[in-house]
Parts: sequence; C-alpha cells; structure tokens
Amino acid sequence: MALVIGNSAYKSVPKLTNPVNDAVLIGGMLKKAGFDSVDTKLDLNVVDMRKALREFGGKAREADVAVVYYAGHGIELDGNNYLIPTDAALETDTDVLDETFALERVLFAIEPAKQLRLVILDACRDNPFAKIMKRTVASRSIGRGLAKVEPTSPNTMIAFAAKAGSTASDGDSGNSPFATALADHLPKPGLDLRKAFGFVRDDVLKNTANKQEPYVYGSLGGDDLALVPTKPPVAAGPQANPQDAVRRDYELALQLGTRDGWSAFLAQYPEGFYANLAKGQLNKIAAEETRAAATEKARLAEEEKARLTSERARKVEQDKADAAARAAEEARVAAEKAKQIEQAKAEAAEQQRRAAEAAAGKALAEKQAAEKAATEAAAKLAAEKQAADNVESRKIAALSPPPTSSPSPADLAKSVQLELRRVGCLSAAADGDWSQTSQRSMTLYNKYAGTKFDTKLASTDALDALKAKPGRVCPLVCDHGFRADGDSCMKITCRAGYRVSDDNECEKIQEKKPVATRDDSKKRDEDRKQAESAPSKSQASSGQMICDRAGCRPVAKGCHLGLVPGPGSGIQKITGEICN
Repeated sequence: MALVIGNSAYKSVPKLTNPVNDAVLIGGMLKKAGFDSVDTKLDLNVVDMRKALREFGGKAREADVAVVYYAGHGIELDGNNYLIPTDAALETDTDVLDETFALERVLFAIEPAKQLRLVILDACRDNPFAKIMKRTVASRSIGRGLAKVEPTSPNTMIAFAAKAGSTASDGDSGNSPFATALADHLPKPGLDLRKAFGFVRDDVLKNTANKQEPYVYGSLGGDDLALVPTKPPVAAGPQANPQDAVRRDYELALQLGTRDGWSAFLAQYPEGFYANLAKGQLNKIAAEETRAAATEKARLAEEEKARLTSERARKVEQDKADAAARAAEEARVAAEKAKQIEQAKAEAAEQQRRAAEAAAGKALAEKQAAEKAATEAAAKLAAEKQAADNVESRKIAALSPPPTSSPSPADLAKSVQLELRRVGCLSAAADGDWSQTSQRSMTLYNKYAGTKFDTKLASTDALDALKAKPGRVCPLVCDHGFRADGDSCMKITCRAGYRVSDDNECEKIQEKKPVATRDDSKKRDEDRKQAESAPSKSQASSGQMICDRAGCRPVAKGCHLGLVPGPGSGIQKITGEICN
C-alpha cells in the first residue's frame, strides 16, 4: 500500500512547479507496479495532511509493504526533519512544531507493515521559509536541506533526494531529476531496492552534473527485497473486460427466464446497464402473469355463462353473466396488448445491450491499437533523436580546429605590443622587444582595464584580454595647448583677445596698467643713476658670446646659441646663432 503526497501551491512562499507532477508520476508508477492501494493526495493543508496520515496508518496494519512518497517543502530544525503543508506560514522557528509534521509521524504511520517500510522524501529543495523565519533563540540550528536520520525499526529505509545538509533541484522539465529516476528503476520486477536506489543515484548525478547526490538511510537484511516481485510471463492478448462477469450472469438469468432468476441477478447487481435490462425482463414476466390470470378469469366466466344458460337462469342473471364475460374478455385483450408492449421493450433493450457490447469491444481494440502505435512512435522518435545526436557529435568533432603550436616569445611580444598600440596604451613601435616601455604600457593597461597581468613578460592571457577590448582603454594625453580629439591631439586655437590658460581653456587677456608708487619712483631713480655711472655693457640679455673667423661678439638681443645646419649640404650641424 502507498500514500503519495505532492505539495506545490504554497500560500506564504512562491509556488513550486514540479511536486504535483512528481506525485502524479510516482502514483501512476506504483499503480502499474501492482500495488493493491495507492492514495495520491495533492496540495494538502495541515488538516488534510493529518487526516491522510491517520487513514493510511490504519491501512498499513494489513500491509506487507508500506510506502510513503512526499514531494514539496521540508525543513530541518535542531537536527529533526519536518514536512510542510501548503497553508503553513512559519513566521517564527517555534511555528514549525505547530504547523508542520515531523518525519517521525510518518514513520509511526507505516510502522505496522510486516515486510518493508519505505519513505521517499523529494523535499530537499532550497527552503524559502528559512530565509524569512524569525529565530526566538539565536543558537537554534536551521539547515539548508534535511538532517541525517537513523531509523530504529528493522526493514525500514528512508530515501532523500539529496544528501543530508544539501539541496535538490526542482528540475527544468515537467518532473524533478529524482522523481524521473525513481519512475525508471523502482518498478523493475525482481530488482533489489538497494540496487534500484543505486541506479537512481547514478542517474541523478549524471543529469545534474554531479551537483545532487541522492542518499538512502536505514538497512535491510541479506535477502533481495524488490518493490515489485518477479512475475511469471503472461501470454499476450486482449485485456479482460471488467463487465464480463456481469454479462455472464445476465446471460444465465436470461436462459432461466424466471422471476426468481432475475430477482437474484438484481440482488447481486442492483445498479448499472445490465440491472436496467433485468428490470425490463421482470416487467415482461409480470405482464405475462397478468395476461394468464385474465385469460383464466375469462374462461371461468364463459363456463358460468354456459351453466346459467343451461339452467335457464333468469334474464337478469344472464345479463350479468354476459357483462362479466365481456369485461373479462376486454381485460384479457388489454393484458395481451400489455404483454406485447413489454416484450417489444425487452427485445429493444436486448438489442441495445448487444450494440453496447460491440461498441465497447471496438473501443477497447482501438485503444490497444492506439497505445501500440504510440509506443512504436515513441521508440522511433527516440531512435531518430539518438541518430541525430550521433551525426551532430561527428560534425562537431570534424569542425573542431586542430591544436596549434604556441608562438615564439618575440612573436608573442610583438602581438601584445600591437594590441597595446590599438587600445592606446603604447605609442612606441611594435618591434617584438619587451622593453621597459612595453612594461610601462602593460602597467597602464592593468590600471585602466582593472586587470593584474604580469608586466615583466608578454603572455597569451594578456593577448586574449587585449583582443577582447573593442576600442581605446588608456586615455589620450596631450601637451599644453592641445586637446584630445578621438585618437589624435589638436591644437587649441583661441580668438583674438583670448589665450590658452594653464587649464587648457581659452581665457580673456587682462590688460595691466602700471601704477607708480612713491617707492617705485625712488627705486627707478637710483637704478637710473647707477646705470649712468656704470661703464657700458653688451645689450645681449643672455650673456652668451659667439666667435667666428672675424672674432667674438655678444649674441644679439632675442637670440641664443644652438645647433644650425653647416655650410654646403647642411647635413653637418654646427653651433650658431638662433633668433626668434
């Protein structure tokens, strides 16, 4: 016997997608596996969940195998596991004791089973209640998944969708990975439960990229214990019609054709199509009995009439006898007509019965043919998909580029330099020499790109990161009097009366008028007297001298010494006078 619960429509937290689908899947699997009783309950509140566990506990007293499957939210509090109904709010940690059901309550319900007690919990999902729940005691433990359990009763197994302390995936398809694997392996006839759950574990690990590992707690004996025992092969053929037994009993009663036979049939089958047919047959018998009684009464009346005539009864008595005879004859005719009507009704009902049986047989045959066609189509689709996957794998393998040899250090350095120039971090030429200039450029790139590549050498990681940048990374820096324009520096031109300020902005030139003060006039007079009394000096402001074949002289005012083209071709530079 099995109890299957799926809780999806939670009222205080977001709805779960798959638990109801998973419960329907597992419930159908257990029915097909031959379980005598499978109770599937969906979206239970606390009252309905308590009722379901209580009723199933009563059934489990007569069970050899008792199974409980639960899909929905669960929670672990201080090392104990609890199942959460759909109307639970769990505003504080103490509400867990009042609004949920402890796993021990489930184990208590299935404890009377004689051979096997199995609890399957697909309830290890990431629990939203734990994030909003208030703690009344700061040290109270609330886990992400469910806590490890150790069953105390023998032949008891508890299967978790994920190992204790971890969470399980709800799945992207219509069912969770755990429920899908259970439906694939548990109903296999003769497969020991330990092996079945081992196959389930392998499937879930494979389908979740090793992120979810189901776990089983408890122990069984040394003998193999399968959820579905091995059955002898059954010859293929059409399935038995559930109405066959009723039809056989109806045909027996029809052969008897007595009131007692039809009464016994109606006592066994008081309702349904065949019961209505049996009632029609009883009406037919009643009409026949009425007709026979009327005929007998008419015969007696005729005999009485003959007797009175022979005895020359008085005319009044004769008239009365005649009237009685006419009434009896009319009753006989009416009874005969009633019998014909009921007989026609019975024949019509019998014809309807045969037509209904033929339609039911045709529908059953069509259903079996449709199921066979669906099975063949699914197998064909799976084969085509597998073939397509193989072709795609071969295409991908053929298109995969062959491994390339790594570039030389000089080529790698030159490639990195070219990319550094492209993103504006290097102004020198890309020569393949990883010099200090290249290292400073790499430092600039790390600064503005937020990376931490080694600047002492060029690397393929740095090259890949540079290639991923679509445009300039390092800012363009221009001299005073120039501003950045795209990837080049443009000279700043100010209109008349304005000049370029220290901030590279055009500002108006302020005219300063000298203001003579008393002290300035006195100082100018003293400077003038000293200049008049001092010997004359060269007017060159720089104090530099220039010498040539003619002799030496001061550099002219506004000029300075520098390298100028030599005589002749002008390729050789000589020291000469350069004027503004």
